[in-house]
Amino acid sequence: MKKFKAESQRLLELMINSIYTNKEIFLRELISNASDALDKLHFISLTDSTAARDFEIKIELDKKERTIAVIDNGVGMNEKELEENLGTIANSGTFKFKAENKTDEELIGQFGVGFYASFMVADKVTVTSKKFGENEAHKWESCGSDGYTVSPAERSECGITVLLHLKPDTEDEHTDEYLSEWRISELVKKYSDYIRYPITMLCTSERKKEGSDEYEEIKEVKTLNSRLPIWKRNKNEVSKEDYMAFYRSKYFDMTEPLHYFAASTEGALTYNALIYVPGKAPYDYYTSDYKRGLSLYANGVLIMEKCEDLLPDYFGFLRGIVDSSDLSLNISREMLQKDRQLKALAAGISKRIISEFTKLMTSDRETYEKIFLEYGASIKFGVYESFGAKKDELKDIILFRSSASDKLTSLNEYVSRMREEQKEIYYAAGRSLESIERMPQVEGAKAKGYEVLYLTDQIDEFVMKVLGEYNGKKISPVGVASQEVKDDSLKDMLAFMTESLGDKVKDVRLNADIGNYPACLTAEGELSLEMERILNAMPANKGIKATRILEINPAHPIIEKAKVLFEGDKDELKKLTEILYDEALLLAGLEVSDSANFVLKINEMIK
Repeated sequence: MKKFKAESQRLLELMINSIYTNKEIFLRELISNASDALDKLHFISLTDSTAARDFEIKIELDKKERTIAVIDNGVGMNEKELEENLGTIANSGTFKFKAENKTDEELIGQFGVGFYASFMVADKVTVTSKKFGENEAHKWESCGSDGYTVSPAERSECGITVLLHLKPDTEDEHTDEYLSEWRISELVKKYSDYIRYPITMLCTSERKKEGSDEYEEIKEVKTLNSRLPIWKRNKNEVSKEDYMAFYRSKYFDMTEPLHYFAASTEGALTYNALIYVPGKAPYDYYTSDYKRGLSLYANGVLIMEKCEDLLPDYFGFLRGIVDSSDLSLNISREMLQKDRQLKALAAGISKRIISEFTKLMTSDRETYEKIFLEYGASIKFGVYESFGAKKDELKDIILFRSSASDKLTSLNEYVSRMREEQKEIYYAAGRSLESIERMPQVEGAKAKGYEVLYLTDQIDEFVMKVLGEYNGKKISPVGVASQEVKDDSLKDMLAFMTESLGDKVKDVRLNADIGNYPACLTAEGELSLEMERILNAMPANKGIKATRILEINPAHPIIEKAKVLFEGDKDELKKLTEILYDEALLLAGLEVSDSANFVLKINEMIK
């Protein structure tokens, strides 16, 4: 018996016990290697007609002997190559083949470790191989890390047979499942459905006997894989019904998606993608239990069912697949997540999604607005997270309600409608459209002919703070549109009113731009009143308070009464000031600290 090299022996032990965490992928690895062997012979057949044949991969099960065989009629290996490729772990014959032949053929395995996943389920592996163009066949056999033997063998045609003798079935290791025709068919469908060559197996089924109610058992060879994935087919040959059928079958979602698109690139980064926008957000979408990600394939072979690294959080609502020829299959999924190519792939996909949404805003605004109403909060979160790192990429695909229309509007559309003298983009934040429209500041801005964006999502105002400006236009809360009124004759009265409210406000000022309301409450600094409310609603935040300013309308009749009270009854003016403050709190959607006292003060004033 020949020994594995010391480093190879250790690597084998690590692979069996650590690198691959999901034992069922052993079949994926063997089928992928077989597909590579067929690819190599197909490449040779382009210049050597004797290499041409009907390429296929066969799977054979023997329950009695507890064996699984994966058989191909590909290029095969001779004795030396068996030694090099199977005797030295992580030596890749595929990688060497590509280097020597300078081919762009989409070969799957490049790291040369996948074959050893077999030892997760098998206590003995036998590889019988005959190389194309040679007469002798050889057998490589191993029971694991102890070593291996290579000896002459018999095989009629070129190709490789990998025979696994399964470990005993125990409470901890359920290997019997891999002797089930149904289970093997399921694994082929799950991981290798889009291998380009037919994967066949002798399957057992039942059918009614002719002219009888009795059933008989029949055996027939079935092709287990679909071979050509929908995302690699010519778009002109795929109908909407085909895309919808694929979506329903893959995601078991009977609600039609709001939108879908196929994308492909070639060059430094090659991939095919098929992306869907689900009709409804999953019930757990905004919880920590939700698992986002696209299905990741390498040349039609499933690597991960949900690869989180392919989608940023703010596009986590999307479903779909990505198939790339730039990723190597024979490496564990944990290691793959850190792959440089994977990061480049994710960046390319994200850019493509933004491009698709930007196009959709113009070509099918109704559909995009449906998408945004369902998932807009998630997209806006992308603007806010990481201190606005992605704000420039996302700012043109976010939408808001507006005083100018019942429909959603973009920042670009808002700017296109701005009045010539208007220098800033104005917004107002609140719990609902109704409460925002009743805000005195909004009424004053609209009276001037200014459009106001209505922010109703909790994330909205934080997004505006991160954006800061759009195309050179500063983004400001609507109160900034108002002009403070200076009246020295009322200076002492305003100071008294400020003192009457104590630490409730920083100042009491005059403001002529609050419509027909006597007073309103605004905030000074970066923390607005709405942000104060949202932050204080979070369990970890209590006692956060914005710097409040009470603004009084100098054109309102209440100011005349205040003047009289300041000269003759300061106690009554103090009560009036408190009433105005409480009214302003209610208009701002904030709670009055003592509602009973508020009612008593009003009753006293109207006696």
